[in-house]
Amino acid sequence: MFGNGRARSGIIVLPCGAGKTLVGITAACTVKKSILCLCTSSVSVVQWKQQFLQWSTIREDQIAVFTSDQKERFQGDAGIVISTFSMVANMRKRSYEAQKMMDFLNSREWGLLLLDEVHVVPAAMFRRVVTQIAAHSKLGLTATLVREDDKIDDLNFLIGPKLYEANWMDLANKGHIATVQCAEVWCEMTSEFYKAYLEETSRKRLLLYVMNPNKFRACQYLIKFHEGRGDKIIVFVDNVFALRMYAETLKLPFIYGGTPQQERIAILNQFQHNPNLSTIFLSKVGDTSIDLPEATCLIQVSSHYGSRRQEAQRLGRILRAKRRNDEGFNAFFYSLVSKDTQEMYYSTKRQQFLIDQGYSFKVITELEGMEDCKGLVYGDVEEQKKLLHSVKMAAETEASIDEELPPDLDITGAAARKRAIAKRTAGSLRSLSGADSMAYMESGRRGPGARRNAEPTEHHSLFKRQFYGKK
Repeated sequence: MFGNGRARSGIIVLPCGAGKTLVGITAACTVKKSILCLCTSSVSVVQWKQQFLQWSTIREDQIAVFTSDQKERFQGDAGIVISTFSMVANMRKRSYEAQKMMDFLNSREWGLLLLDEVHVVPAAMFRRVVTQIAAHSKLGLTATLVREDDKIDDLNFLIGPKLYEANWMDLANKGHIATVQCAEVWCEMTSEFYKAYLEETSRKRLLLYVMNPNKFRACQYLIKFHEGRGDKIIVFVDNVFALRMYAETLKLPFIYGGTPQQERIAILNQFQHNPNLSTIFLSKVGDTSIDLPEATCLIQVSSHYGSRRQEAQRLGRILRAKRRNDEGFNAFFYSLVSKDTQEMYYSTKRQQFLIDQGYSFKVITELEGMEDCKGLVYGDVEEQKKLLHSVKMAAETEASIDEELPPDLDITGAAARKRAIAKRTAGSLRSLSGADSMAYMESGRRGPGARRNAEPTEHHSLFKRQFYGKK
Protein backbone atom coordinates (compact mmCIF):
# COMPACT_ATOMS: atom_id res chain seq x y z
CA MET A 1 0.00 0.00 0.00
CA PHE A 2 2.85 2.39 0.83
CA GLY A 3 5.62 3.12 -1.66
CA ASN A 4 7.57 6.06 -3.10
CA GLY A 5 6.46 8.22 -0.20
CA ARG A 6 2.73 7.98 -0.94
CA ALA A 7 -0.27 5.87 0.00
CA ARG A 8 -2.03 3.91 -2.73
CA SER A 9 -5.75 3.21 -2.71
CA GLY A 10 -6.78 -0.40 -3.02
CA ILE A 11 -8.18 -3.54 -1.41
CA ILE A 12 -6.54 -6.04 0.94
CA VAL A 13 -8.14 -9.50 1.13
CA LEU A 14 -7.49 -11.51 4.30
CA PRO A 15 -9.54 -14.39 5.76
CA CYS A 16 -11.63 -13.71 8.85
CA GLY A 17 -9.48 -13.81 11.95
CA ALA A 18 -6.21 -13.09 10.09
CA GLY A 19 -6.01 -9.51 11.37
CA LYS A 20 -7.87 -7.25 8.93
CA THR A 21 -8.66 -4.80 11.73
CA LEU A 22 -5.01 -4.62 12.75
CA VAL A 23 -4.01 -4.01 9.10
CA GLY A 24 -6.44 -1.07 8.97
CA ILE A 25 -5.12 0.36 12.25
CA THR A 26 -1.53 0.02 11.00
CA ALA A 27 -2.42 1.90 7.82
CA ALA A 28 -4.12 4.64 9.87
CA CYS A 29 -1.06 5.00 12.13
CA THR A 30 1.23 5.20 9.09
CA VAL A 31 -0.84 7.92 7.39
CA LYS A 32 -1.01 10.05 10.57
CA LYS A 33 -3.93 12.08 9.25
CA SER A 34 -7.63 12.26 10.11
CA ILE A 35 -9.29 8.89 9.46
CA LEU A 36 -12.89 8.02 8.58
CA CYS A 37 -13.66 4.34 9.22
CA LEU A 38 -16.93 2.84 7.92
CA CYS A 39 -18.35 -0.50 9.10
CA THR A 40 -21.46 -2.55 8.36
CA SER A 41 -23.13 -2.42 11.79
CA SER A 42 -23.08 -0.49 15.05
CA VAL A 43 -21.73 -3.58 16.86
CA SER A 44 -18.61 -3.50 14.68
CA VAL A 45 -18.29 0.27 15.31
CA VAL A 46 -17.86 -0.47 19.02
CA GLN A 47 -15.36 -3.22 18.26
CA TRP A 48 -13.28 -0.98 15.94
CA LYS A 49 -13.12 1.71 18.65
CA GLN A 50 -11.91 -0.84 21.19
CA GLN A 51 -9.25 -2.10 18.78
CA PHE A 52 -7.99 1.42 18.02
CA LEU A 53 -7.60 2.08 21.75
CA GLN A 54 -5.85 -1.26 22.26
CA TRP A 55 -3.37 -1.18 19.37
CA SER A 56 -2.56 2.53 19.03
CA THR A 57 -1.54 5.41 21.28
CA ILE A 58 -4.53 7.59 20.37
CA ARG A 59 -6.56 9.07 23.22
CA GLU A 60 -10.22 8.16 23.64
CA ASP A 61 -11.35 11.78 23.18
CA GLN A 62 -9.76 11.74 19.70
CA ILE A 63 -12.07 8.93 18.53
CA ALA A 64 -15.61 9.95 17.57
CA VAL A 65 -18.51 7.55 17.00
CA PHE A 66 -21.32 8.44 14.56
CA THR A 67 -24.33 6.11 14.90
CA SER A 68 -28.01 6.67 15.58
CA ASP A 69 -27.27 6.53 19.33
CA GLN A 70 -24.07 8.63 19.38
CA LYS A 71 -23.13 11.74 17.41
CA GLU A 72 -19.90 13.14 18.73
CA ARG A 73 -16.84 14.93 17.36
CA PHE A 74 -13.22 14.32 18.25
CA GLN A 75 -11.17 16.82 20.24
CA GLY A 76 -8.44 18.73 18.40
CA ASP A 77 -7.60 19.31 14.76
CA ALA A 78 -7.25 15.64 13.77
CA GLY A 79 -8.80 12.39 14.91
CA ILE A 80 -10.81 9.33 13.94
CA VAL A 81 -14.52 9.05 13.13
CA ILE A 82 -16.04 5.56 13.12
CA SER A 83 -19.48 5.15 11.57
CA THR A 84 -21.60 2.78 9.45
CA PHE A 85 -22.24 2.76 5.72
CA SER A 86 -25.96 3.30 6.23
CA MET A 87 -25.49 6.40 8.40
CA VAL A 88 -23.33 8.14 5.80
CA ALA A 89 -25.21 6.91 2.71
CA ASN A 90 -28.65 7.88 4.02
CA MET A 91 -30.30 10.41 1.68
CA ARG A 92 -33.49 10.89 3.67
CA LYS A 93 -34.28 13.59 6.20
CA ARG A 94 -31.97 13.57 9.21
CA SER A 95 -32.19 14.88 12.75
CA TYR A 96 -30.46 18.19 13.49
CA GLU A 97 -27.51 16.52 15.24
CA ALA A 98 -27.03 13.98 12.45
CA GLN A 99 -27.11 16.67 9.77
CA LYS A 100 -24.51 18.74 11.64
CA MET A 101 -22.30 15.66 11.85
CA MET A 102 -22.70 14.98 8.11
CA ASP A 103 -21.78 18.59 7.33
CA PHE A 104 -18.66 18.08 9.44
CA LEU A 105 -17.73 14.90 7.51
CA ASN A 106 -18.31 16.53 4.11
CA SER A 107 -16.40 19.72 4.96
CA ARG A 108 -13.09 17.96 5.71
CA GLU A 109 -10.44 16.28 3.60
CA TRP A 110 -9.70 12.91 5.18
CA GLY A 111 -6.26 11.38 5.04
CA LEU A 112 -7.62 7.84 4.78
CA LEU A 113 -11.05 6.33 4.20
CA LEU A 114 -11.14 2.86 5.80
CA LEU A 115 -13.88 0.57 4.43
CA ASP A 116 -14.52 -2.60 6.44
CA GLU A 117 -16.31 -5.45 4.60
CA VAL A 118 -15.74 -3.59 1.34
CA HIS A 119 -17.71 -6.15 -0.71
CA VAL A 120 -20.92 -4.30 0.30
CA VAL A 121 -19.79 -1.05 -1.37
CA PRO A 122 -20.98 -1.90 -4.93
CA ALA A 123 -24.58 -1.95 -3.65
CA ALA A 124 -26.57 0.98 -5.03
CA MET A 125 -27.15 2.46 -1.56
CA PHE A 126 -23.54 2.35 -0.37
CA ARG A 127 -21.53 3.25 -3.47
CA ARG A 128 -22.41 6.93 -3.09
CA VAL A 129 -20.31 6.98 0.10
CA VAL A 130 -17.10 6.76 -1.93
CA THR A 131 -17.94 9.81 -4.05
CA GLN A 132 -19.50 11.79 -1.19
CA ILE A 133 -16.47 11.73 1.14
CA ALA A 134 -13.27 13.54 0.12
CA ALA A 135 -10.28 11.35 1.01
CA HIS A 136 -6.67 11.28 -0.19
CA SER A 137 -6.58 7.47 -0.16
CA LYS A 138 -9.04 4.62 0.33
CA LEU A 139 -8.36 1.20 1.83
CA GLY A 140 -10.91 -1.60 1.54
CA LEU A 141 -10.77 -4.68 3.77
CA THR A 142 -12.65 -7.92 3.17
CA ALA A 143 -12.39 -11.68 3.53
CA THR A 144 -14.60 -12.52 0.56
CA LEU A 145 -14.09 -10.51 -2.59
CA VAL A 146 -17.09 -12.20 -4.20
CA ARG A 147 -20.71 -11.28 -4.94
CA GLU A 148 -23.50 -13.23 -6.62
CA ASP A 149 -24.08 -10.30 -9.02
CA ASP A 150 -21.46 -8.87 -11.39
CA LYS A 151 -20.81 -5.72 -9.36
CA ILE A 152 -17.61 -6.89 -7.66
CA ASP A 153 -15.60 -5.52 -10.61
CA ASP A 154 -16.93 -2.03 -9.79
CA LEU A 155 -14.62 -1.94 -6.76
CA ASN A 156 -11.69 -1.47 -9.13
CA PHE A 157 -12.79 2.08 -9.98
CA LEU A 158 -14.71 2.82 -6.75
CA ILE A 159 -11.78 1.97 -4.43
CA GLY A 160 -8.77 0.71 -6.36
CA PRO A 161 -7.03 -2.52 -7.39
CA LYS A 162 -6.47 -5.55 -5.19
CA LEU A 163 -3.20 -4.87 -3.36
CA TYR A 164 -2.82 -8.20 -1.56
CA GLU A 165 -4.68 -11.48 -1.07
CA ALA A 166 -3.61 -14.12 1.44
CA ASN A 167 -3.86 -17.86 0.93
CA TRP A 168 -6.21 -19.35 3.52
CA MET A 169 -4.53 -22.76 3.77
CA ASP A 170 -1.03 -21.26 4.15
CA LEU A 171 -2.21 -19.17 7.10
CA ALA A 172 -3.90 -22.23 8.66
CA ASN A 173 -0.75 -24.37 8.26
CA LYS A 174 1.35 -21.66 9.94
CA GLY A 175 -1.10 -21.39 12.84
CA HIS A 176 -2.27 -17.85 12.13
CA ILE A 177 -5.89 -19.00 11.73
CA ALA A 178 -7.73 -22.07 13.00
CA THR A 179 -7.64 -25.44 11.24
CA VAL A 180 -11.26 -26.24 10.42
CA GLN A 181 -12.97 -29.56 9.70
CA CYS A 182 -15.89 -28.87 7.33
CA ALA A 183 -18.75 -31.36 7.18
CA GLU A 184 -22.09 -31.57 5.41
CA VAL A 185 -24.63 -33.55 7.44
CA TRP A 186 -27.44 -35.10 5.39
CA CYS A 187 -30.71 -35.29 7.33
CA GLU A 188 -33.47 -37.58 6.08
CA MET A 189 -36.87 -35.90 5.75
CA THR A 190 -39.60 -37.60 7.79
CA SER A 191 -42.43 -39.09 5.71
CA GLU A 192 -45.02 -36.53 6.86
CA PHE A 193 -42.73 -33.56 6.23
CA TYR A 194 -41.59 -34.86 2.84
CA LYS A 195 -45.16 -35.46 1.72
CA ALA A 196 -46.06 -31.89 2.72
CA TYR A 197 -42.90 -30.63 0.97
CA LEU A 198 -43.91 -32.29 -2.33
CA GLU A 199 -47.46 -30.95 -2.11
CA GLU A 200 -46.46 -27.39 -1.19
CA THR A 201 -45.70 -24.90 -3.96
CA SER A 202 -45.17 -21.66 -2.04
CA ARG A 203 -42.35 -20.32 0.13
CA LYS A 204 -43.38 -22.74 2.86
CA ARG A 205 -41.25 -25.39 1.16
CA LEU A 206 -38.24 -23.57 2.62
CA LEU A 207 -39.80 -23.69 6.07
CA LEU A 208 -40.53 -27.41 5.75
CA TYR A 209 -36.96 -28.48 4.98
CA VAL A 210 -35.57 -26.14 7.64
CA MET A 211 -37.96 -27.44 10.31
CA ASN A 212 -37.31 -31.09 9.38
CA PRO A 213 -37.48 -32.99 12.74
CA ASN A 214 -34.39 -35.06 11.88
CA LYS A 215 -32.45 -31.84 11.25
CA PHE A 216 -33.73 -30.51 14.58
CA ARG A 217 -32.50 -33.65 16.36
CA ALA A 218 -29.13 -33.56 14.56
CA CYS A 219 -28.64 -29.95 15.61
CA GLN A 220 -29.47 -30.74 19.25
CA TYR A 221 -27.15 -33.78 19.23
CA LEU A 222 -24.22 -31.78 17.82
CA ILE A 223 -24.79 -29.06 20.44
CA LYS A 224 -24.74 -31.65 23.25
CA PHE A 225 -21.66 -33.38 21.81
CA HIS A 226 -19.58 -30.22 21.44
CA GLU A 227 -20.72 -28.70 24.74
CA GLY A 228 -19.40 -31.91 26.32
CA ARG A 229 -16.02 -31.22 24.67
CA GLY A 230 -15.96 -27.70 26.10
CA ASP A 231 -16.53 -25.95 22.76
CA LYS A 232 -18.30 -22.63 22.23
CA ILE A 233 -21.00 -23.08 19.57
CA ILE A 234 -22.72 -20.69 17.15
CA VAL A 235 -25.88 -21.90 15.38
CA PHE A 236 -26.97 -19.97 12.27
CA VAL A 237 -30.64 -20.00 11.23
CA ASP A 238 -31.63 -17.43 8.59
CA ASN A 239 -35.38 -17.92 8.90
CA VAL A 240 -36.79 -16.05 11.91
CA PHE A 241 -39.71 -18.45 12.50
CA ALA A 242 -37.29 -21.39 12.59
CA LEU A 243 -34.76 -19.40 14.64
CA ARG A 244 -37.33 -18.72 17.36
CA MET A 245 -38.57 -22.32 17.31
CA TYR A 246 -35.08 -23.83 17.58
CA ALA A 247 -33.85 -21.42 20.27
CA GLU A 248 -37.00 -21.47 22.41
CA THR A 249 -37.31 -25.26 22.22
CA LEU A 250 -33.69 -25.71 23.30
CA LYS A 251 -33.94 -22.78 25.78
CA LEU A 252 -31.00 -20.85 24.35
CA PRO A 253 -30.55 -17.10 23.58
CA PHE A 254 -30.88 -15.84 20.01
CA ILE A 255 -30.15 -12.65 18.04
CA TYR A 256 -31.96 -11.51 14.90
CA GLY A 257 -32.79 -8.27 13.07
CA GLY A 258 -35.35 -7.16 15.66
CA THR A 259 -33.10 -7.67 18.69
CA PRO A 260 -32.28 -4.31 20.38
CA GLN A 261 -28.67 -3.16 20.25
CA GLN A 262 -28.07 -3.36 24.01
CA GLU A 263 -29.49 -6.88 24.18
CA ARG A 264 -27.21 -8.00 21.34
CA ILE A 265 -24.10 -6.72 23.09
CA ALA A 266 -25.20 -8.30 26.39
CA ILE A 267 -25.75 -11.73 24.78
CA LEU A 268 -22.40 -11.59 22.94
CA ASN A 269 -20.57 -10.59 26.13
CA GLN A 270 -22.20 -13.44 28.05
CA PHE A 271 -21.24 -15.86 25.29
CA GLN A 272 -17.60 -14.80 25.44
CA HIS A 273 -17.11 -14.55 29.20
CA ASN A 274 -19.76 -16.76 30.86
CA PRO A 275 -18.64 -20.43 31.07
CA ASN A 276 -22.26 -21.51 31.63
CA LEU A 277 -23.38 -20.16 28.22
CA SER A 278 -21.81 -22.24 25.46
CA THR A 279 -24.33 -21.86 22.61
CA ILE A 280 -26.08 -18.94 20.91
CA PHE A 281 -28.38 -18.78 17.88
CA LEU A 282 -27.88 -16.10 15.22
CA SER A 283 -29.73 -15.06 12.07
CA LYS A 284 -27.91 -13.54 9.08
CA VAL A 285 -27.18 -10.38 11.12
CA GLY A 286 -24.24 -12.29 12.59
CA ASP A 287 -22.63 -13.05 9.25
CA THR A 288 -20.11 -10.19 9.27
CA SER A 289 -18.16 -7.93 11.62
CA ILE A 290 -18.92 -9.81 14.83
CA ASP A 291 -15.77 -10.75 16.70
CA LEU A 292 -16.24 -13.98 18.68
CA PRO A 293 -12.74 -15.40 19.15
CA GLU A 294 -13.92 -18.01 21.66
CA ALA A 295 -16.18 -19.81 19.14
CA THR A 296 -14.84 -23.20 18.05
CA CYS A 297 -17.90 -24.86 16.49
CA LEU A 298 -20.43 -23.56 13.97
CA ILE A 299 -23.67 -25.28 12.96
CA GLN A 300 -25.57 -23.94 9.95
CA VAL A 301 -29.24 -24.95 9.95
CA SER A 302 -30.46 -22.68 7.15
CA SER A 303 -28.88 -20.13 4.86
CA HIS A 304 -29.49 -17.54 2.15
CA TYR A 305 -29.98 -19.85 -0.84
CA GLY A 306 -26.71 -20.22 -2.83
CA SER A 307 -24.62 -17.33 -1.47
CA ARG A 308 -20.90 -18.28 -1.60
CA ARG A 309 -19.93 -15.15 0.30
CA GLN A 310 -22.22 -15.96 3.22
CA GLU A 311 -20.74 -19.45 3.56
CA ALA A 312 -17.20 -18.03 3.75
CA GLN A 313 -18.21 -15.24 6.15
CA ARG A 314 -19.83 -17.76 8.48
CA LEU A 315 -16.79 -19.99 8.43
CA GLY A 316 -14.84 -16.89 9.41
CA ARG A 317 -16.70 -16.70 12.74
CA ILE A 318 -14.59 -19.68 13.93
CA LEU A 319 -11.35 -18.98 12.00
CA ARG A 320 -9.64 -16.93 14.68
CA ALA A 321 -6.58 -18.76 16.03
CA LYS A 322 -7.51 -20.83 19.08
CA ARG A 323 -5.70 -20.88 22.39
CA ARG A 324 -6.01 -24.65 22.56
CA ASN A 325 -3.00 -26.65 21.37
CA ASP A 326 -4.91 -29.68 20.06
CA GLU A 327 -3.22 -31.46 17.20
CA GLY A 328 -5.20 -31.62 13.98
CA PHE A 329 -8.54 -29.83 13.69
CA ASN A 330 -9.38 -27.31 16.41
CA ALA A 331 -12.59 -25.86 14.90
CA PHE A 332 -15.64 -27.50 13.33
CA PHE A 333 -18.09 -26.30 10.68
CA TYR A 334 -21.31 -28.28 10.14
CA SER A 335 -23.87 -27.56 7.43
CA LEU A 336 -27.15 -29.42 8.02
CA VAL A 337 -28.96 -30.27 4.77
CA SER A 338 -32.34 -32.00 4.30
CA LYS A 339 -31.95 -34.82 1.77
CA ASP A 340 -33.81 -34.83 -1.57
CA THR A 341 -34.81 -31.17 -1.30
CA GLN A 342 -33.80 -27.97 -3.09
CA GLU A 343 -31.48 -27.26 -0.18
CA MET A 344 -28.97 -29.81 -1.53
CA TYR A 345 -28.57 -27.82 -4.76
CA TYR A 346 -28.01 -24.58 -2.86
CA SER A 347 -25.51 -26.26 -0.52
CA THR A 348 -23.29 -27.41 -3.40
CA LYS A 349 -23.24 -23.92 -4.89
CA ARG A 350 -22.48 -22.25 -1.55
CA GLN A 351 -19.41 -24.38 -0.90
CA GLN A 352 -17.67 -23.43 -4.16
CA PHE A 353 -15.73 -20.44 -2.79
CA LEU A 354 -14.36 -22.41 0.18
CA ILE A 355 -13.43 -25.34 -2.07
CA ASP A 356 -11.50 -22.90 -4.28
CA GLN A 357 -9.61 -21.79 -1.15
CA GLY A 358 -8.52 -25.39 -0.49
CA TYR A 359 -11.15 -26.62 1.98
CA SER A 360 -12.89 -29.97 1.57
CA PHE A 361 -16.32 -30.97 2.86
CA LYS A 362 -16.83 -34.36 4.46
CA VAL A 363 -20.32 -35.80 3.85
CA ILE A 364 -21.92 -37.38 6.94
CA THR A 365 -25.01 -39.47 6.24
CA GLU A 366 -25.44 -40.71 9.82
CA LEU A 367 -24.26 -39.17 13.08
CA GLU A 368 -22.70 -41.92 15.17
CA GLY A 369 -24.28 -42.20 18.61
CA MET A 370 -27.30 -40.02 17.83
CA GLU A 371 -29.81 -42.87 18.11
CA ASP A 372 -28.55 -43.73 21.60
CA CYS A 373 -28.59 -40.13 22.81
CA LYS A 374 -31.42 -39.50 25.28
CA GLY A 375 -33.44 -36.32 25.62
CA LEU A 376 -33.57 -35.36 21.93
CA VAL A 377 -36.76 -33.54 20.92
CA TYR A 378 -39.28 -34.61 18.27
CA GLY A 379 -38.46 -38.31 18.53
CA ASP A 380 -42.15 -39.18 18.83
CA VAL A 381 -44.43 -39.28 15.77
CA GLU A 382 -47.12 -37.25 17.56
CA GLU A 383 -44.62 -34.49 18.38
CA GLN A 384 -43.54 -34.43 14.73
CA LYS A 385 -47.16 -34.07 13.61
CA LYS A 386 -47.68 -31.16 16.00
CA LEU A 387 -44.55 -29.50 14.61
CA LEU A 388 -45.80 -30.03 11.05
CA HIS A 389 -49.17 -28.52 12.00
CA SER A 390 -47.49 -25.40 13.43
CA VAL A 391 -45.43 -25.02 10.23
CA LYS A 392 -48.52 -25.36 8.04
CA MET A 393 -50.41 -22.82 10.14
CA ALA A 394 -47.61 -20.26 9.80
CA ALA A 395 -48.27 -17.42 7.37
CA GLU A 396 -46.33 -17.33 4.10
CA THR A 397 -44.42 -14.28 5.34
CA GLU A 398 -42.94 -16.45 8.10
CA ALA A 399 -41.07 -18.40 5.42
CA SER A 400 -39.07 -15.33 4.40
CA ILE A 401 -35.43 -14.91 5.37
CA ASP A 402 -34.50 -12.41 8.06
CA GLU A 403 -33.37 -9.27 6.25
CA GLU A 404 -32.54 -6.48 8.64
CA LEU A 405 -33.06 -2.97 7.37
CA PRO A 406 -30.01 -0.82 8.11
CA PRO A 407 -30.44 -0.18 11.85
CA ASP A 408 -28.50 3.08 11.93
CA LEU A 409 -30.61 5.18 9.58
CA ASP A 410 -31.19 8.37 11.52
CA ILE A 411 -34.19 9.76 9.64
CA THR A 412 -35.70 12.23 12.12
CA GLY A 413 -35.15 13.43 15.64
CA ALA A 414 -37.69 10.88 16.86
CA ALA A 415 -35.67 8.09 15.30
CA ALA A 416 -32.60 9.31 17.15
CA ARG A 417 -34.38 9.26 20.49
CA LYS A 418 -36.06 5.91 20.06
CA ARG A 419 -34.70 3.09 17.98
CA ALA A 420 -37.38 1.92 15.56
CA ILE A 421 -37.15 -1.73 14.59
CA ALA A 422 -38.14 -2.35 10.98
CA LYS A 423 -38.06 -5.61 9.10
CA ARG A 424 -38.55 -6.35 5.41
CA THR A 425 -40.73 -9.36 4.63
CA ALA A 426 -41.83 -10.97 1.41
CA GLY A 427 -44.99 -12.93 0.60
CA SER A 428 -48.09 -13.11 -1.50
CA LEU A 429 -50.65 -10.33 -1.90
CA ARG A 430 -53.13 -12.56 -0.12
CA SER A 431 -50.90 -12.63 2.97
CA LEU A 432 -50.18 -8.91 2.85
CA SER A 433 -53.89 -8.12 2.77
CA GLY A 434 -54.48 -10.26 5.85
CA ALA A 435 -56.49 -12.86 3.96
CA ASP A 436 -54.42 -15.97 4.65
CA SER A 437 -57.31 -17.94 6.11
CA MET A 438 -60.29 -15.65 5.47
CA ALA A 439 -62.74 -14.82 2.74
CA TYR A 440 -64.29 -11.41 2.19
CA MET A 441 -67.99 -10.85 1.51
CA GLU A 442 -69.12 -7.67 -0.20
CA SER A 443 -72.01 -5.78 1.33
CA GLY A 444 -73.54 -2.38 0.66
CA ARG A 445 -74.85 0.16 3.14
CA ARG A 446 -78.03 0.60 1.15
CA GLY A 447 -80.25 -2.10 -0.23
CA PRO A 448 -80.90 -2.88 -3.89
CA GLY A 449 -82.43 -0.04 -5.80
CA ALA A 450 -81.13 2.62 -3.42
CA ARG A 451 -79.35 4.40 -6.27
CA ARG A 452 -82.55 4.65 -8.28
CA ASN A 453 -84.54 6.15 -5.42
CA ALA A 454 -81.79 8.44 -4.09
CA GLU A 455 -81.45 12.04 -5.06
CA PRO A 456 -78.84 12.37 -7.83
CA THR A 457 -75.62 13.98 -6.67
CA GLU A 458 -73.88 16.71 -8.62
CA HIS A 459 -71.44 15.33 -11.21
CA HIS A 460 -69.03 16.79 -13.71
CA SER A 461 -70.59 17.89 -16.98
CA LEU A 462 -68.76 15.12 -18.85
CA PHE A 463 -70.68 12.48 -16.89
CA LYS A 464 -74.11 14.13 -16.76
CA ARG A 465 -75.43 12.12 -19.72
CA GLN A 466 -74.42 8.89 -17.99
CA PHE A 467 -76.30 9.67 -14.77
CA TYR A 468 -79.18 11.90 -15.92
CA GLY A 469 -79.76 10.75 -19.51
CA LYS A 470 -80.61 13.04 -22.41
CA LYS A 471 -82.41 16.26 -21.59
